[in-house]
Amino acid sequence: MKQLVETIAKALVDQPDQVRVTERITEDAIVYELSVFPSDMGKIIGKQGRVAKALRTVVAAAATGQSEKVTIEIV
Repeated sequence: MKQLVETIAKALVDQPDQVRVTERITEDAIVYELSVFPSDMGKIIGKQGRVAKALRTVVAAAATGQSEKVTIEIV
């Protein structure tokens, strides 16, 4: 799942070598923290958050077979 988030994010930004994805496990979910170069933040979020929402939707769909909830935080 971490690789999926990283691959999609790298395709969207101008500086793919600055993309970092870390996994944090909480009591009720697996949280992937996505950080990018500051000038690429707008490309990841998109107009009115559409790109971020689409990224979260794709990850949630890919995680339907897992028992835990999966979320993405953009930091």
